[in-house]
Amino acid sequence: MTRCFHHLVWSTALLAAGLAGARGARAGDPQVDYMLECQGCHLGDGSGAPGRVPDLRDSVGRFLTVPGGREYLVRVPGAAQSPLGDAELAEVLNWMVRRFGPAEVAAGFEPFAAPEVARLRRAPLLEVEPVRAALVQLMRAPAQAEP
Repeated sequence: MTRCFHHLVWSTALLAAGLAGARGARAGDPQVDYMLECQGCHLGDGSGAPGRVPDLRDSVGRFLTVPGGREYLVRVPGAAQSPLGDAELAEVLNWMVRRFGPAEVAAGFEPFAAPEVARLRRAPLLEVEPVRAALVQLMRAPAQAEP
C-alpha cells in the first residue's frame, strides 16, 4: 500500500509540474499560443488543408488591405471562440500577420490590440464562407484610381 501511495503522490507531482510548465511556456508567447490553438487546423507552416482550412501563407495579411478584413480575422470562429484572452489573441494575430505575410503588408500594418479584439470577438461570424468569399473578391479587384 505504501508503494502505491508513493507512486500516486509522485505521479500527481509530475502532472502538476508539467501543467505548470505548459502554462508558463504559453504565457506571452504568441508562437506557442498559435501552436496550441491554431496549428491543429492551419498546420505549423500555415498551409491549412485545401478545400477545408484556408492557407494562411501569403494571404492572412491581405485581409488587412480590404474593408472588413481586419474584423474578419478576429471574428472567424476559431479566433473569436478560442480560449485565448483578448491580449493573447491580439498577439497571435499580430504574429500570424508577420509570420505568414505577405511581407509588404506585414511591414506596415497596425497591430491588433486587446480592446479591439474584445469588441470584435463578441460577435463571431456565423456564416464564414460568404464573408470570406466577398473579402477575397475585394482583394482580387483592381485597385481604384485615386481622384
